[in-house]
Amino acid sequence: MFMGTTPFITVRARRPLTEIKFCAWVAQAVPGDRLEYHRGFLVLDIFPMFARLPDQQRAELARLGSRAFWAAEQGLVHLVQERTGPDQFAYIAVARPKPKAAAVSLSALLLAEQGQPDHATGSSGRAAA
Repeated sequence: MFMGTTPFITVRARRPLTEIKFCAWVAQAVPGDRLEYHRGFLVLDIFPMFARLPDQQRAELARLGSRAFWAAEQGLVHLVQERTGPDQFAYIAVARPKPKAAAVSLSALLLAEQGQPDHATGSSGRAAA
């Protein structure tokens, strides 16, 4: 029996991605979806002494990188780097299967992180440790 392979297609944003757009993608992605959220050398691109970006764009990129790391820690995505050239990488998030018995939604997790109440559940958003 022939088993075909599924090509990996990575979506690349036309404009620099924001943290909010990344969160929207994570919420809507199906397992295996891939999003290139940055191209460059992330750690240098957010470092003030080496960055070629204006302060506002550098700050947004730092938030985006932190949010991608957070999503990986929550088990929502895998983070992958592909070398595209000398000191150049494509930073890719690959959507993981979402837990079937998820206790809270992505928006509830985001609100909990910010310490804001979740209007859907009425909780304060802070999980007990």
